[in-house]
Amino acid sequence: MGTLVLLDLMGGVALLLWGLHMVQSGILRAFGPDLRRLLGKALGNRFSALAAGLGLTALLQSSTATALLTSSFAAEGLLSLVAALAIMLGANVGTTLIVQALSFNIAAVAPVLFVLGLVAFRSGPRSRIKDIGRIAIGLGLMLLSLHILLDTLAPAENAPGVRVVMSAITGDPVLCIIVAALLTWAVHSSVASVLLIMSLAYSQFITPDAGLALVLGANLGSAVNPVFEGAKRDDPASYRLPVGNLVNRIVGIALVLPFLGTIAGHMHAWQPDLAKMIAAFHIAFNVGTAVIFIGLLDTMSRLLTKLLPDRVQETDPARPRYLDETALETPSLALADAARETLRMGDLVEVMLRKVMAAMMTGDRSLVDQVSKTDNVVDSLDEAIKLYVTKLTRGSLDESEGRRAMEIISFAINLEHIGDIIDKNLSELATKKIKRRFQFSAEGADELAAFHKRTMESLRIAFGVFMSGDANEARKLLVEKTALKNTELAAVERHLDRLREGRPETIETTSLHLDVLRDLRRIHSHICSVAYPVLDAAGEPYRRTEAAETNALPASGATALPR
Repeated sequence: MGTLVLLDLMGGVALLLWGLHMVQSGILRAFGPDLRRLLGKALGNRFSALAAGLGLTALLQSSTATALLTSSFAAEGLLSLVAALAIMLGANVGTTLIVQALSFNIAAVAPVLFVLGLVAFRSGPRSRIKDIGRIAIGLGLMLLSLHILLDTLAPAENAPGVRVVMSAITGDPVLCIIVAALLTWAVHSSVASVLLIMSLAYSQFITPDAGLALVLGANLGSAVNPVFEGAKRDDPASYRLPVGNLVNRIVGIALVLPFLGTIAGHMHAWQPDLAKMIAAFHIAFNVGTAVIFIGLLDTMSRLLTKLLPDRVQETDPARPRYLDETALETPSLALADAARETLRMGDLVEVMLRKVMAAMMTGDRSLVDQVSKTDNVVDSLDEAIKLYVTKLTRGSLDESEGRRAMEIISFAINLEHIGDIIDKNLSELATKKIKRRFQFSAEGADELAAFHKRTMESLRIAFGVFMSGDANEARKLLVEKTALKNTELAAVERHLDRLREGRPETIETTSLHLDVLRDLRRIHSHICSVAYPVLDAAGEPYRRTEAAETNALPASGATALPR
């Protein structure tokens, strides 16, 4: 009997947590970018920030999710610590609203939510309507789980053994706080913990004093999660917001704990229904801490800034700057972050291409070493971007998001191949020229410089096409690709003419000259690969006949071909 009750209880809690997850993920997928923009606009002062945190958490039903989102804002420097702390005060209040709503007997609504959610969820390809269906199903699961919890606890209400165990656990308020904090930390949801406490109270398993102490513990536990998940261990400043929120909770608990018995007595006399009393106390505690601390945020901000200083900026460029793990729940935001990191990777490739040509023309060997080091950074960023986007694609993406994810991976791969051509081909050619003290003819040097300039210009256009998806610019790239091919043929002809004239500098650099032209054209082919998906999406499929040409003269270490 006891085993079955325990299993049913665990199943009810698991169903509650899954319902919460469905609601949160549905809201983030349907309204994530809108919520982020709204949060960014509502930071004019601490009161509007508090209201924004309240509203956002009421929708997400998770102060932890709000804390992680706010932490990403703070990390990007988009809001001050005072505003971030105000958002968390509002988030602490917002997480109580769903508890208050579910304290009423609305279990009969669950079947309606299931039906409406199923119809919306099966409405077709992923869309906002489908995500709203996910939200409705999640809410239905939460109501059903509460019904299961109450039905599970009812038979054990008169069992002496169960009451003895519960009395031992809940006999000491401090122990109650610790137990509830650990439970909330484990399940990552104060909503789930408080709803479980309400179920225990409804079945008369806990006293009013113990119920309020457990609520305090649930509030404490929900403030612990962001400390471990929302901060970066190597950046003390990232701990300011979660630690500040944790301090608010601890101080609030310390103020309330000595008067817990008196508060429980008055509240129970006012509200005999113990479950509703617990929900009311949950709101009162968080509103009270918000009122107390809203005026102290400036002082707290200065203290946290002093205790947790900014990290000394590292000079490791191989570490991703924009790949925010907390954005993975919102595909549009995660894709934007991945695109920004890919663009940063492109900037490094542009620097490599500029330096290798400078080394070729000036004989500066140090530039070749710099190119090699930068290529290692490009390789690391390529790996990080691919892993990040792969994590994102494990979730459900709509057609446009899936297409964008593949575009990002494809462009990152092509940039990495360009880096390999520069490092393993052009750098070796530059080193060979420097060691043997070769000199290009004046005409040959001008041809290579002009060819390189056009390649650089196409790379910048490709960045714009990658970010904007402009079909007109994509067409320009492919037109330039054809023109550059003709330019290469003309340059080879002029080079052969100089050979026939017997110019010494042309004779000794003939292999170098042709190899540089070849590698620059191969780089240009990889650059132009960004145009194909854009034109495909615009309904303008483009014949790709360059692959065989590119394959004709493979570069060592860079064998993959562009589209």
